[in-house]
Amino acid sequence: MATPPPARPHRLLPLSLGFFQGALLLFFAFFVTYDGPSARLEDASVVANQLYGTFPFFQDIQVMLVVGLGLLLTFLPRYGLSVLTHNFILFNFSTQWALVLQGLLHHFHHGQAHLDLHNVLAAEFAAVTVLISVGAVLGRTSLCQLLVVATSEVAFYLISEWVIITQLGVLDVGGTITIHVFSCYFGLGVSKAVFGAARQPAHPKETPTPHSDLQSLVGMLILWVFWPSFVAVLCQPGDAQHRAILNTLLAMSASAVTTVVASGLLEGDGKLSASHLQNGSLAGGVAIGAVANMAVPPVAALALGSLSAVACVLGFRFLTPLLMRKLTLQDQCGIHNLHGLPGILGAVASAVAVLVAPGDASRSHFSPVSPTGANASQVGRGQGRQALCQAGGLAVAVGASLLAGLLTGTALRLPCLARPPERLCFDDSLYFKSQAQAESPGLCGTTEEGALALKERV
Repeated sequence: MATPPPARPHRLLPLSLGFFQGALLLFFAFFVTYDGPSARLEDASVVANQLYGTFPFFQDIQVMLVVGLGLLLTFLPRYGLSVLTHNFILFNFSTQWALVLQGLLHHFHHGQAHLDLHNVLAAEFAAVTVLISVGAVLGRTSLCQLLVVATSEVAFYLISEWVIITQLGVLDVGGTITIHVFSCYFGLGVSKAVFGAARQPAHPKETPTPHSDLQSLVGMLILWVFWPSFVAVLCQPGDAQHRAILNTLLAMSASAVTTVVASGLLEGDGKLSASHLQNGSLAGGVAIGAVANMAVPPVAALALGSLSAVACVLGFRFLTPLLMRKLTLQDQCGIHNLHGLPGILGAVASAVAVLVAPGDASRSHFSPVSPTGANASQVGRGQGRQALCQAGGLAVAVGASLLAGLLTGTALRLPCLARPPERLCFDDSLYFKSQAQAESPGLCGTTEEGALALKERV
Protein backbone atom coordinates (compact mmCIF):
# COMPACT_ATOMS: atom_id res chain seq x y z
CA MET A 1 0.00 0.00 0.00
CA ALA A 2 1.44 3.39 -0.98
CA THR A 3 2.38 5.73 1.82
CA PRO A 4 0.13 8.81 1.82
CA PRO A 5 1.82 12.18 1.49
CA PRO A 6 2.34 14.18 4.68
CA ALA A 7 -0.55 16.37 5.76
CA ARG A 8 -0.66 19.86 4.30
CA PRO A 9 2.82 19.66 2.68
CA HIS A 10 2.31 23.04 1.00
CA ARG A 11 2.93 24.66 4.39
CA LEU A 12 6.46 23.25 4.70
CA LEU A 13 8.06 26.52 3.56
CA PRO A 14 6.33 28.98 5.94
CA LEU A 15 6.62 26.58 8.87
CA SER A 16 10.33 26.05 8.24
CA LEU A 17 11.02 29.76 7.95
CA GLY A 18 8.93 30.45 11.04
CA PHE A 19 10.89 27.88 13.05
CA PHE A 20 14.17 29.39 11.85
CA GLN A 21 13.16 32.91 12.81
CA GLY A 22 11.98 31.76 16.23
CA ALA A 23 15.26 29.94 16.88
CA LEU A 24 17.14 33.04 15.78
CA LEU A 25 15.26 35.17 18.29
CA LEU A 26 16.30 32.84 21.10
CA PHE A 27 19.92 32.82 19.93
CA PHE A 28 20.13 36.61 19.81
CA ALA A 29 18.41 36.90 23.19
CA PHE A 30 21.05 34.79 24.92
CA PHE A 31 24.27 35.23 22.93
CA VAL A 32 24.32 38.55 21.03
CA THR A 33 24.56 42.13 22.25
CA TYR A 34 25.76 45.54 21.08
CA ASP A 35 28.98 47.19 22.16
CA GLY A 36 28.58 49.59 25.07
CA PRO A 37 28.96 53.35 24.50
CA SER A 38 32.54 54.64 24.39
CA ALA A 39 33.50 56.41 27.59
CA ARG A 40 36.29 58.44 25.97
CA LEU A 41 35.45 61.17 23.48
CA GLU A 42 38.36 60.16 21.27
CA ASP A 43 37.10 56.57 20.99
CA ALA A 44 33.60 57.77 20.18
CA SER A 45 34.98 59.97 17.40
CA VAL A 46 36.91 57.05 15.89
CA VAL A 47 33.83 54.84 15.94
CA ALA A 48 31.73 57.58 14.34
CA ASN A 49 34.31 58.17 11.59
CA GLN A 50 34.45 54.45 10.83
CA LEU A 51 30.65 54.28 10.65
CA TYR A 52 30.34 57.31 8.38
CA GLY A 53 33.10 55.93 6.15
CA THR A 54 31.57 52.45 5.86
CA PHE A 55 27.81 53.01 5.81
CA PRO A 56 27.62 54.64 2.32
CA PHE A 57 29.43 51.61 0.87
CA PHE A 58 27.11 49.35 2.87
CA GLN A 59 24.03 51.04 1.42
CA ASP A 60 25.39 50.66 -2.11
CA ILE A 61 25.91 46.94 -1.53
CA GLN A 62 22.34 46.61 -0.25
CA VAL A 63 21.03 48.15 -3.47
CA MET A 64 23.26 45.85 -5.53
CA LEU A 65 22.13 42.63 -3.90
CA VAL A 66 18.45 43.30 -3.29
CA VAL A 67 17.56 45.35 -6.37
CA GLY A 68 20.32 44.95 -8.98
CA LEU A 69 20.95 41.23 -8.68
CA GLY A 70 17.25 40.50 -8.36
CA LEU A 71 16.43 42.38 -11.56
CA LEU A 72 19.39 40.82 -13.38
CA LEU A 73 17.73 37.42 -12.94
CA THR A 74 14.34 38.47 -14.30
CA PHE A 75 15.20 37.51 -17.87
CA LEU A 76 12.81 34.56 -17.48
CA PRO A 77 9.52 36.13 -18.61
CA ARG A 78 7.08 34.15 -16.44
CA TYR A 79 9.32 33.77 -13.40
CA GLY A 80 10.20 37.37 -12.54
CA LEU A 81 8.01 37.66 -9.44
CA SER A 82 9.43 34.41 -8.04
CA VAL A 83 13.03 35.40 -8.80
CA LEU A 84 12.77 38.75 -7.04
CA THR A 85 11.07 37.17 -4.04
CA HIS A 86 13.47 34.25 -3.80
CA ASN A 87 16.47 36.57 -4.09
CA PHE A 88 15.10 38.74 -1.27
CA ILE A 89 14.26 35.79 1.00
CA LEU A 90 17.57 34.03 0.40
CA PHE A 91 19.47 37.26 1.05
CA ASN A 92 17.83 37.77 4.43
CA PHE A 93 17.90 34.10 5.41
CA SER A 94 21.59 33.70 4.49
CA THR A 95 22.61 36.94 6.22
CA GLN A 96 20.93 35.93 9.46
CA TRP A 97 22.32 32.40 9.27
CA ALA A 98 25.84 33.79 8.75
CA LEU A 99 25.39 36.04 11.80
CA VAL A 100 24.41 32.96 13.82
CA LEU A 101 27.49 31.03 12.72
CA GLN A 102 29.76 34.02 13.37
CA GLY A 103 28.14 34.51 16.77
CA LEU A 104 28.60 30.86 17.71
CA LEU A 105 32.27 30.99 16.75
CA HIS A 106 32.81 34.19 18.72
CA HIS A 107 30.89 32.82 21.71
CA PHE A 108 33.07 29.73 21.99
CA HIS A 109 36.24 31.83 21.88
CA HIS A 110 35.37 35.11 23.60
CA GLY A 111 32.01 34.76 25.33
CA GLN A 112 29.02 36.82 24.28
CA ALA A 113 29.12 38.07 20.66
CA HIS A 114 29.07 41.82 20.01
CA LEU A 115 27.15 42.88 16.90
CA ASP A 116 28.21 45.82 14.74
CA LEU A 117 27.94 46.95 11.13
CA HIS A 118 31.13 45.12 10.19
CA ASN A 119 29.64 41.79 11.30
CA VAL A 120 26.54 42.42 9.20
CA LEU A 121 28.72 43.33 6.21
CA ALA A 122 30.69 40.10 6.55
CA ALA A 123 27.42 38.16 6.81
CA GLU A 124 26.10 39.79 3.64
CA PHE A 125 29.27 38.79 1.81
CA ALA A 126 28.45 35.20 2.80
CA ALA A 127 24.91 35.72 1.47
CA VAL A 128 26.31 36.86 -1.89
CA THR A 129 27.71 33.39 -2.52
CA VAL A 130 24.23 31.89 -2.16
CA LEU A 131 22.61 34.45 -4.48
CA ILE A 132 25.20 33.67 -7.16
CA SER A 133 25.16 29.87 -6.80
CA VAL A 134 21.40 29.41 -7.11
CA GLY A 135 21.61 30.92 -10.59
CA ALA A 136 22.82 27.56 -11.88
CA VAL A 137 19.57 25.82 -10.90
CA LEU A 138 17.17 28.75 -11.16
CA GLY A 139 13.61 27.87 -12.13
CA ARG A 140 13.96 24.08 -11.79
CA THR A 141 14.27 23.95 -7.99
CA SER A 142 11.88 24.76 -5.16
CA LEU A 143 12.47 27.49 -2.60
CA CYS A 144 12.77 24.80 0.10
CA GLN A 145 15.65 23.31 -1.87
CA LEU A 146 17.28 26.73 -2.20
CA LEU A 147 17.05 27.29 1.56
CA VAL A 148 18.92 24.02 2.06
CA VAL A 149 21.55 25.29 -0.37
CA ALA A 150 21.85 28.51 1.65
CA THR A 151 22.16 26.65 4.96
CA SER A 152 24.97 24.50 3.62
CA GLU A 153 26.81 27.04 1.47
CA VAL A 154 27.13 29.75 4.11
CA ALA A 155 28.86 27.30 6.45
CA PHE A 156 31.20 26.02 3.74
CA TYR A 157 31.94 29.57 2.59
CA LEU A 158 33.01 30.72 6.06
CA ILE A 159 35.34 27.74 6.37
CA SER A 160 36.74 28.26 2.87
CA GLU A 161 37.31 31.97 3.43
CA TRP A 162 39.12 31.29 6.72
CA VAL A 163 41.45 28.82 5.00
CA ILE A 164 42.11 31.00 1.95
CA ILE A 165 42.52 34.39 3.65
CA THR A 166 43.68 33.64 7.19
CA GLN A 167 45.72 30.48 6.70
CA LEU A 168 47.06 30.91 3.16
CA GLY A 169 47.19 34.72 3.28
CA VAL A 170 45.69 35.14 -0.19
CA LEU A 171 45.23 38.74 -1.34
CA ASP A 172 41.62 39.08 -2.44
CA VAL A 173 40.06 42.26 -1.14
CA GLY A 174 37.21 42.25 -3.68
CA GLY A 175 36.22 38.60 -3.28
CA THR A 176 37.29 37.40 -6.74
CA ILE A 177 38.47 34.06 -5.35
CA THR A 178 36.64 33.71 -2.06
CA ILE A 179 33.22 34.84 -3.33
CA HIS A 180 32.93 34.62 -7.12
CA VAL A 181 35.00 31.51 -7.85
CA PHE A 182 33.72 29.67 -4.77
CA SER A 183 30.05 30.44 -5.43
CA CYS A 184 30.31 29.58 -9.13
CA TYR A 185 31.70 26.09 -8.68
CA PHE A 186 29.54 25.42 -5.65
CA GLY A 187 26.49 26.17 -7.80
CA LEU A 188 27.75 24.00 -10.64
CA GLY A 189 28.38 21.16 -8.19
CA VAL A 190 24.83 21.46 -6.88
CA SER A 191 23.48 21.46 -10.44
CA LYS A 192 25.42 18.36 -11.42
CA ALA A 193 24.30 16.45 -8.34
CA VAL A 194 20.63 17.46 -8.67
CA PHE A 195 20.22 16.79 -12.38
CA GLY A 196 22.82 14.03 -12.73
CA ALA A 197 23.50 12.74 -16.23
CA ALA A 198 19.99 13.51 -17.46
CA ARG A 199 20.03 16.33 -19.96
CA GLN A 200 17.32 18.84 -19.17
CA PRO A 201 15.12 19.54 -22.19
CA ALA A 202 14.59 23.12 -23.30
CA HIS A 203 11.57 24.57 -21.57
CA PRO A 204 9.17 26.81 -23.53
CA LYS A 205 9.05 29.28 -20.62
CA GLU A 206 12.83 29.78 -20.64
CA THR A 207 12.90 32.01 -23.71
CA PRO A 208 13.34 35.68 -22.71
CA THR A 209 11.05 38.35 -24.09
CA PRO A 210 12.01 41.96 -24.92
CA HIS A 211 10.34 43.07 -21.68
CA SER A 212 12.15 40.51 -19.49
CA ASP A 213 15.47 41.32 -21.18
CA LEU A 214 14.87 45.01 -20.50
CA GLN A 215 14.28 44.31 -16.80
CA SER A 216 17.45 42.26 -16.64
CA LEU A 217 19.39 45.02 -18.38
CA VAL A 218 18.19 47.53 -15.75
CA GLY A 219 19.51 45.17 -13.08
CA MET A 220 22.88 45.06 -14.83
CA LEU A 221 23.04 48.86 -14.92
CA ILE A 222 22.35 49.07 -11.17
CA LEU A 223 25.06 46.51 -10.44
CA TRP A 224 27.48 48.28 -12.78
CA VAL A 225 27.01 51.64 -11.04
CA PHE A 226 27.44 50.37 -7.48
CA TRP A 227 30.09 47.67 -8.04
CA PRO A 228 33.07 49.85 -6.96
CA SER A 229 31.57 50.01 -3.46
CA PHE A 230 31.46 46.21 -3.28
CA VAL A 231 35.16 45.96 -4.18
CA ALA A 232 36.43 48.90 -2.09
CA VAL A 233 34.48 48.49 1.15
CA LEU A 234 37.07 46.18 2.77
CA CYS A 235 40.07 48.20 1.67
CA GLN A 236 42.11 50.27 4.08
CA PRO A 237 40.72 53.84 3.88
CA GLY A 238 43.04 56.14 1.97
CA ASP A 239 45.29 55.23 -0.94
CA ALA A 240 44.29 51.56 -1.10
CA GLN A 241 40.58 52.34 -1.18
CA HIS A 242 41.13 55.11 -3.74
CA ARG A 243 43.05 52.72 -6.01
CA ALA A 244 40.37 50.05 -5.65
CA ILE A 245 37.63 52.43 -6.74
CA LEU A 246 39.61 53.72 -9.74
CA ASN A 247 40.75 50.26 -10.85
CA THR A 248 37.20 48.91 -10.62
CA LEU A 249 35.78 51.80 -12.64
CA LEU A 250 38.39 51.32 -15.35
CA ALA A 251 37.95 47.55 -15.50
CA MET A 252 34.17 47.75 -15.71
CA SER A 253 34.23 50.49 -18.31
CA ALA A 254 36.56 48.41 -20.47
CA SER A 255 34.43 45.29 -20.04
CA ALA A 256 31.28 47.19 -21.08
CA VAL A 257 32.84 48.46 -24.31
CA THR A 258 34.57 45.16 -25.10
CA THR A 259 31.34 43.24 -24.59
CA VAL A 260 29.68 45.25 -27.35
CA VAL A 261 32.66 44.60 -29.63
CA ALA A 262 32.85 40.87 -28.94
CA SER A 263 29.10 40.28 -29.11
CA GLY A 264 28.74 42.23 -32.34
CA LEU A 265 31.58 40.34 -34.00
CA LEU A 266 30.33 36.92 -32.89
CA GLU A 267 26.79 37.43 -34.12
CA GLY A 268 26.53 36.88 -37.86
CA ASP A 269 24.37 39.94 -38.47
CA GLY A 270 26.42 42.19 -36.19
CA LYS A 271 23.58 42.69 -33.72
CA LEU A 272 24.05 42.47 -29.96
CA SER A 273 23.01 39.60 -27.73
CA ALA A 274 21.12 40.74 -24.62
CA SER A 275 22.63 37.97 -22.48
CA HIS A 276 26.14 39.00 -23.53
CA LEU A 277 25.49 42.62 -22.58
CA GLN A 278 23.80 41.75 -19.29
CA ASN A 279 26.72 39.63 -18.12
CA GLY A 280 29.84 40.67 -19.98
CA SER A 281 29.54 44.28 -18.82
CA LEU A 282 29.96 43.07 -15.21
CA ALA A 283 32.84 40.67 -15.86
CA GLY A 284 35.48 43.33 -15.23
CA GLY A 285 34.15 43.89 -11.71
CA VAL A 286 34.48 40.19 -10.96
CA ALA A 287 38.05 39.92 -12.25
CA ILE A 288 39.46 43.12 -10.72
CA GLY A 289 38.65 42.22 -7.11
CA ALA A 290 41.86 40.31 -6.43
CA VAL A 291 44.14 43.13 -7.65
CA ALA A 292 41.97 46.20 -7.05
CA ASN A 293 44.00 47.64 -4.16
CA MET A 294 47.40 46.68 -5.55
CA ALA A 295 49.71 49.24 -7.12
CA VAL A 296 48.99 48.12 -10.69
CA PRO A 297 49.07 50.65 -13.56
CA PRO A 298 45.74 51.87 -15.00
CA VAL A 299 46.36 50.05 -18.27
CA ALA A 300 46.39 46.75 -16.35
CA ALA A 301 42.87 47.39 -15.04
CA LEU A 302 41.67 48.23 -18.54
CA ALA A 303 43.30 45.13 -20.02
CA LEU A 304 41.89 42.87 -17.30
CA GLY A 305 38.40 44.28 -17.85
CA SER A 306 38.61 43.68 -21.59
CA LEU A 307 39.97 40.14 -21.25
CA SER A 308 37.30 39.19 -18.74
CA ALA A 309 34.54 40.46 -21.03
CA VAL A 310 35.91 38.45 -23.95
CA ALA A 311 36.10 35.34 -21.74
CA CYS A 312 32.50 35.86 -20.61
CA VAL A 313 31.10 36.34 -24.12
CA LEU A 314 33.06 33.39 -25.54
CA GLY A 315 31.85 31.30 -22.61
CA PHE A 316 28.22 32.00 -23.46
CA ARG A 317 28.76 31.32 -27.15
CA PHE A 318 30.94 28.20 -27.01
CA LEU A 319 31.72 26.84 -23.53
CA THR A 320 28.20 26.62 -22.07
CA PRO A 321 26.86 24.52 -25.00
CA LEU A 322 30.00 22.36 -24.84
CA LEU A 323 29.59 21.67 -21.11
CA MET A 324 25.95 20.80 -21.70
CA ARG A 325 26.79 18.35 -24.48
CA LYS A 326 29.82 16.69 -22.91
CA LEU A 327 29.05 16.85 -19.18
CA THR A 328 25.26 17.47 -19.22
CA LEU A 329 26.02 20.40 -16.93
CA GLN A 330 23.03 22.69 -16.41
CA ASP A 331 23.90 26.37 -15.87
CA GLN A 332 20.66 28.31 -16.17
CA CYS A 333 22.04 31.83 -15.67
CA GLY A 334 25.53 31.28 -17.03
CA ILE A 335 27.26 31.80 -13.68
CA HIS A 336 30.34 30.04 -15.03
CA ASN A 337 30.72 32.72 -17.68
CA LEU A 338 30.18 35.72 -15.40
CA HIS A 339 31.75 34.51 -12.15
CA GLY A 340 33.87 31.45 -12.91
CA LEU A 341 35.92 32.41 -15.97
CA PRO A 342 36.53 36.08 -14.97
CA GLY A 343 37.22 34.90 -11.41
CA ILE A 344 39.94 32.50 -12.57
CA LEU A 345 41.35 35.21 -14.83
CA GLY A 346 41.45 37.63 -11.89
CA ALA A 347 43.17 35.09 -9.65
CA VAL A 348 45.86 34.48 -12.28
CA ALA A 349 46.25 38.23 -12.73
CA SER A 350 46.77 38.64 -8.98
CA ALA A 351 49.62 36.11 -9.01
CA VAL A 352 51.22 37.89 -11.97
CA ALA A 353 50.77 41.29 -10.30
CA VAL A 354 52.49 40.05 -7.16
CA LEU A 355 55.44 38.70 -9.14
CA VAL A 356 56.03 41.82 -11.25
CA ALA A 357 55.30 44.44 -8.59
CA PRO A 358 58.38 46.31 -7.31
CA GLY A 359 59.24 45.77 -3.68
CA ASP A 360 56.22 45.52 -1.40
CA ALA A 361 53.86 47.42 -3.70
CA SER A 362 51.61 44.38 -3.99
CA ARG A 363 51.25 43.89 -0.26
CA SER A 364 47.65 43.58 0.78
CA HIS A 365 45.99 46.51 2.51
CA PHE A 366 43.76 44.72 4.99
CA SER A 367 41.12 46.84 6.64
CA PRO A 368 39.73 46.57 10.16
CA VAL A 369 36.42 45.97 8.37
CA SER A 370 37.68 42.63 7.11
CA PRO A 371 36.33 39.68 9.09
CA THR A 372 39.60 37.83 8.81
CA GLY A 373 42.67 39.95 8.18
CA ALA A 374 46.25 38.82 7.77
CA ASN A 375 48.39 36.76 10.08
CA ALA A 376 51.54 38.39 11.35
CA SER A 377 53.56 35.72 9.54
CA GLN A 378 52.23 36.97 6.22
CA VAL A 379 53.85 40.39 6.52
CA GLY A 380 57.04 40.57 4.51
CA ARG A 381 56.32 37.34 2.62
CA GLY A 382 58.40 36.93 -0.55
CA GLN A 383 56.76 37.69 -3.88
CA GLY A 384 57.28 34.19 -5.27
CA ARG A 385 55.75 32.58 -2.22
CA GLN A 386 52.83 34.98 -2.28
CA ALA A 387 52.17 34.20 -5.93
CA LEU A 388 52.07 30.49 -5.06
CA CYS A 389 49.61 31.28 -2.30
CA GLN A 390 47.39 33.08 -4.80
CA ALA A 391 47.38 29.95 -6.99
CA GLY A 392 46.81 27.77 -3.95
CA GLY A 393 43.85 29.88 -2.88
CA LEU A 394 42.30 29.44 -6.32
CA ALA A 395 42.77 25.67 -6.15
CA VAL A 396 41.20 25.52 -2.68
CA ALA A 397 38.23 27.63 -3.79
CA VAL A 398 37.54 25.48 -6.87
CA GLY A 399 38.11 22.09 -5.22
CA ALA A 400 36.33 22.78 -1.94
CA SER A 401 33.33 24.42 -3.58
CA LEU A 402 32.83 21.64 -6.13
CA LEU A 403 32.96 18.96 -3.43
CA ALA A 404 30.67 20.91 -1.10
CA GLY A 405 28.26 21.63 -3.96
CA LEU A 406 28.07 17.97 -4.96
CA LEU A 407 27.33 16.96 -1.36
CA THR A 408 24.67 19.65 -1.02
CA GLY A 409 23.09 18.78 -4.36
CA THR A 410 22.84 15.14 -3.32
CA ALA A 411 20.85 16.20 -0.25
CA LEU A 412 18.48 18.18 -2.45
CA ARG A 413 17.27 14.97 -4.05
CA LEU A 414 15.46 13.94 -0.86
CA PRO A 415 11.76 13.27 -1.55
CA CYS A 416 10.61 15.88 0.98
CA LEU A 417 12.44 18.52 -1.07
CA ALA A 418 11.16 17.36 -4.46
CA ARG A 419 11.76 19.90 -7.16
CA PRO A 420 8.83 21.29 -9.14
CA PRO A 421 7.31 19.23 -11.96
CA GLU A 422 8.54 20.15 -15.41
CA ARG A 423 5.26 21.76 -16.45
CA LEU A 424 5.43 24.19 -13.50
CA CYS A 425 9.09 25.14 -13.85
CA PHE A 426 9.88 28.80 -14.62
CA ASP A 427 6.34 29.81 -13.67
CA ASP A 428 5.21 32.25 -10.98
CA SER A 429 1.95 30.34 -10.53
CA LEU A 430 3.86 27.77 -8.48
CA TYR A 431 4.29 30.27 -5.64
CA PHE A 432 1.84 33.13 -6.21
CA LYS A 433 -1.91 33.36 -6.62
CA SER A 434 -3.20 35.12 -9.69
CA GLN A 435 -5.78 37.86 -9.27
CA ALA A 436 -8.55 35.47 -10.35
CA GLN A 437 -7.50 32.93 -7.72
CA ALA A 438 -7.33 35.61 -5.06
CA GLU A 439 -10.90 36.68 -5.84
CA SER A 440 -12.13 33.04 -5.98
CA PRO A 441 -10.08 30.99 -3.47
CA GLY A 442 -12.01 27.83 -4.22
CA LEU A 443 -11.11 27.89 -7.88
CA CYS A 444 -7.56 26.71 -7.32
CA GLY A 445 -8.66 23.68 -5.37
CA THR A 446 -11.18 22.57 -7.98
CA THR A 447 -8.79 22.37 -10.92
CA GLU A 448 -6.51 19.43 -11.56
CA GLU A 449 -3.43 21.62 -11.89
CA GLY A 450 -4.13 23.41 -8.62
CA ALA A 451 -4.61 20.13 -6.76
CA LEU A 452 -1.44 18.67 -8.20
CA ALA A 453 0.54 21.82 -7.41
CA LEU A 454 -0.32 21.52 -3.72
CA LYS A 455 0.99 17.96 -3.66
CA GLU A 456 4.39 18.79 -5.08
CA ARG A 457 5.75 20.03 -1.72
CA VAL A 458 7.35 23.16 -3.10
